[in-house]
Amino acid sequence: MTFKGEVRKFEQGLWSYHIIVPMKIYDQLTSDGKKRVLCTIEDNETFHAGFMPDGKGNYFIKLNKERMLNYALSLGEMVEVKLEKDHSKYGMAMPEEFQAVLDSDFEGANYFEALTDGKKRSLIYAVDSVKNGDKRISKALTILDHLKANAGKLDFRALNQAFKDRKY
Repeated sequence: MTFKGEVRKFEQGLWSYHIIVPMKIYDQLTSDGKKRVLCTIEDNETFHAGFMPDGKGNYFIKLNKERMLNYALSLGEMVEVKLEKDHSKYGMAMPEEFQAVLDSDFEGANYFEALTDGKKRSLIYAVDSVKNGDKRISKALTILDHLKANAGKLDFRALNQAFKDRKY
């Protein structure tokens, strides 16, 4: 589904740059209750995204500063947006190093799979944000060690401390 949307910016709050999605498209893409999509803006690289509510009855796709720069987008610009259902398991790409660690640790993988989809994506993002492959493996191992030590309960503060202790 394709539409023209304006690059906007919230004046306050966590999400700054965004594009409002027409309700007709939102309704069609979320009829199954899932809010994850693949998004392509102009002819740039497709990325995984989720519909976020703006608190006023609208939904938007978030654009981070890096994407704004890489796609050379500017505030107020009208852009062509293509959205399609995201049928991936986690709603984002799984780094191969993290998948390998999950495949090698049955207990840790079970704890990971029991987490909410949002928590899984947060952990996947934490691993994927590291550029070095060996460090991604180490970070994935730290995550599974944390989950196993806490019987599957995720404590982000303690996990972040574990990351700091390993010096990522």
